[in-house]
Amino acid sequence: MATVFTRIIEGDLPGRFVWRDDQCVAFLSINPLRDGHLLVVPRTEIDHWTDAPPEVLAHLTEVARVLGEALRDTYQATRVGMLIAGIEVPHLHIHVVPIDGMGDLDFANADPAPDPGRLDGVADAVRTTLRSMGRTEVSD
Repeated sequence: MATVFTRIIEGDLPGRFVWRDDQCVAFLSINPLRDGHLLVVPRTEIDHWTDAPPEVLAHLTEVARVLGEALRDTYQATRVGMLIAGIEVPHLHIHVVPIDGMGDLDFANADPAPDPGRLDGVADAVRTTLRSMGRTEVSD
């Protein structure tokens, strides 16, 4: 059975995508820790990050780095956190979150019901920054 992330990637479930390439996608978390909370997900279902081929993991990390630059510029965050938890969905994904302190990475503070209009605005803002960086992988 396909994971929820595969269903999002295939368009069976909605997602606010900001990045698409041949190996991975990035979209907004539906329960964001902060505005700009993105998930970088390989197109191939890989359960645990330690099972990922090195070249896939390297690509995901590079995409997370580029997205982190965009988030830092968009939100003027002190830092951009990158986290692999791997508990909630059995499909490798990297959380990329603009943060100002460690408490910003506490999943107990995730928004359980974010405003859809606000999420649309966040996605648009990140896409705009990525385009200004000359990135062609931006996804609408």
